[in-house]
Amino acid sequence: MMKTLLRAMITSAMVSYAGLAAASVDLKSDHPDVYYVKQGDTLWDISSTFLDSPWQWPELWHVNQEIDNPHLIYPGDVIHLVYVDGQPRLQLERKGSEDTGASAKMMSDGSIVKLKPEIRVSSLDSAIPAIPLDSVQTFLKDALVLTPEEIKSAPYIVGGEDGRVVYGKNDRVYVRDPYTEWASLSQNYGFHRVGEKYVDPETQEILGYEALQVGLGRVTNQQKDIATMRILKSTEELKPEDRAFTTPERAVQSVFYPSAPTTEIDARVIHFFGRLSGVARNDVVVINKGTREGLVDGNVLEVRQAGEKVKDRISGQLITLPSETIGTVVIFRTYEKVSYALVVRSTAPISKNDIVTNPVGSL
Repeated sequence: MMKTLLRAMITSAMVSYAGLAAASVDLKSDHPDVYYVKQGDTLWDISSTFLDSPWQWPELWHVNQEIDNPHLIYPGDVIHLVYVDGQPRLQLERKGSEDTGASAKMMSDGSIVKLKPEIRVSSLDSAIPAIPLDSVQTFLKDALVLTPEEIKSAPYIVGGEDGRVVYGKNDRVYVRDPYTEWASLSQNYGFHRVGEKYVDPETQEILGYEALQVGLGRVTNQQKDIATMRILKSTEELKPEDRAFTTPERAVQSVFYPSAPTTEIDARVIHFFGRLSGVARNDVVVINKGTREGLVDGNVLEVRQAGEKVKDRISGQLITLPSETIGTVVIFRTYEKVSYALVVRSTAPISKNDIVTNPVGSL
């Protein structure tokens, strides 16, 4: 009886330990116990300070009941590393200029005791972003990925004043909508230039067309299918055939937790911007997977360089060497069939057709 009971206790302990191990996170050996959030920080920076695998950030977080929205972190906040039921957790202590005074005290056992209520009113815009916004702002606000049907049905510039073929700020242009004759005319439009065709390197499926905003215009007149617009702003010279799309105010998603995809991802880098042969940290890449494959903003992926093909001189066979991890990207804008991602870590230049997969150990 005693042996049976002892065996049951050992089995129970092993199961409990296995459960803790499954939920455990890999802290960096030189992690701090306290971190003071400062202006210019990003959520990725802070995650990387504590973790070897920053996508494990949500598993490390311990919600403070006193804080209405712990998902928003502000400069001046204090992050404490504590232990809850033997597992490392992060707790947030609100500080900053709006702070009404000390609100918590770190106890010797690592717990935090609330001292008195605290009031803090902060703009959402002041919360720290997940990744550097200056690297992705253009793609968050001004980039589109269009289907062939959307391109075909979009209004387009047919000409302008003085018979010129390029136009800039304060010029007048004429924009034609032969399909609906401006059935839902708006006041402001963004001019987009259709560029790169995104093609899946394996299936050859057309995934969409890149369209970056090159200007803004305002309607001053409209007759039948022709609208007259004044160019308010241009980043490049506008040309006939540039498409016009309405420009509603679009919220910039900047605050989200780094996370691992919940589905298995086997993607490729299919495009990057402003570089000829390779990209590195803080550059933007396009991958050939999107929402239909389960990707969401904030997903973290590893980039692997495909193994080189070499000839085995002993056997005479052509073999492929193992692929190597060369970087990490964070998805910041998803479309149905493609996603934009920021390179947050690179140990070698990232090239087209490099493999993009789930972080090791995330599935």
